[in-house]
Parts: sequence; structure tokens; C-alpha cells
Amino acid sequence: MSDDSQQPAPRVSASVPSVARMNDYFLGGKDNFAADREAVQQVLALAPEAKAMGEHVQLFREKVVRHLVEQGVGQFVQIGSWLPTQRNVHEIAQAVEPETRVVYVADDPVALNHARALLATDERTGVVDGDILHPDELLADPVMGRLIDFDLPVAVLIFGALQYIPDDDAPYEKVARVCARLSPGSYLGITHAVFDSRPDIAEAIADIYRQALGRPSGGPRTRDQALRFFDGLELVEPGFVYIRQWRPRTPISDAEARQSWVCAGLARK
Repeated sequence: MSDDSQQPAPRVSASVPSVARMNDYFLGGKDNFAADREAVQQVLALAPEAKAMGEHVQLFREKVVRHLVEQGVGQFVQIGSWLPTQRNVHEIAQAVEPETRVVYVADDPVALNHARALLATDERTGVVDGDILHPDELLADPVMGRLIDFDLPVAVLIFGALQYIPDDDAPYEKVARVCARLSPGSYLGITHAVFDSRPDIAEAIADIYRQALGRPSGGPRTRDQALRFFDGLELVEPGFVYIRQWRPRTPISDAEARQSWVCAGLARK
């Protein structure tokens, strides 16, 4: 799809950037259009360190999924801007426990088409067309009902999908609505860009993503503001921290960690 002459699928606009396809380009994928690559270059012009941040999120995903499977969690729901580029949740989890069930929730048509094609022969993995702003609909989806038993622990992972949703759209309440459906022993994992260490680029970066999301508002959040998504849950050590400080393989200083301005956390219900 990186060939600009390729015709996009129905409902796909090649002229408007998509966060899912931007993330794909950040990770070195090929499922993106010129508009996506241009938006990424605008981000990188403001913050070259953003290139490495996608890899930091991926490493966090791998650590969290493995940790949860080892804790006995056998069901995952990933909600967010995702393309099946590499090292996906179901691949990580099923390498440890083959019976793990995974549902992906996305609203980008390219992500949905690729995910359905990738997962067509995997009876333990499914795809739902939805987003966090419509929790009742995504939870009621037949694919969700077939694969996920909400009477048992479930891990809900929301990576990069909350950070530019304006407060007016009630994202805190929508996340809480999903968590209310979860049984005790379930988990919520979140990554969220925060701008405590880079206030100089906050509005400019937010403008790029507002365009991609088609939202005229939605400001960047601080760490303390993003922490509210875990209200009512018990954070797992080391808490909601800069992503490179979440159980690092080798120690990392605060100054170095803040260069990747994404916070990450895992909490238990």
C-alpha cells in the first residue's frame, strides 16, 4: 500500500492521515499512504525522538502481555489504533499459552481489513469494528461475546488511543464503563503520551493528531491527568511511569526516560 498509485479500499481516504497507518509507518510497516507518512514527518520534525517511541510502546506491550499470561490471564481485548504490522498481542500471548483468546477493537478500515485477513484462520482471535467512545456497542459485539467471557479475568489494553480524545467526549467515563464490565482479577493497561517534559511541542503535536482523528479539539494531557484513567483500580508496580521505566531490563535514569514522553501502566481490578 505504500505505492501511492494503489487504490484504497472502500471507506479509506488516502488523502487524510490515519493514526493506525501513522503508527504502522513509525514501526517500519508498509501499510500506509503518503498522507500518513507526511503527518509522521511533521511529528518527527518537531520531535525526532518520536521514532523510537513506537518501539518503546511495542516493548511495553510484549512485557505486559507476557506478565499477564504468566499471572493466568487467558483473555485479552486490545482497543486502539493498530495495524497487524509485527509482534501482535495474540502472537505474544499464544506463544506462552496457545489457548489464549484475543479480540482486537479498531475503527480504521485498513486496520480492520488487514486484521480480518490475518486472523481468518485463528478461531481464538477476532476483530471488532468499534472504539472506546462506544463501549456498550463494542462489548455487545457478537465476536466479543463468542471469544470473551467477562465472568473470568480479562486484560483490556488501550495503547495510544486515548491521548488526543478531548475531555468533552468523556473518555474517562467510557474507560470506566468498560472496566465496570470486568470481573475481579481483570487488568487495564494503558499507554498515553504526556507532555510534562515537552510543553514546547504539546500543541503542535496535538494539532497533527487532531487532523488525523478529525477532531477540532482535544488537548494534550499531563501525567497526572492521564493517571485518572486508572481511578478505582490498583496499579501494578512500578505504577504509571515513563514507558522505559516500566520494569526495564537495565536501570534507566529519569532524565533519559523522559526523552520518551509516553507514560505506561497496568492496573488490577
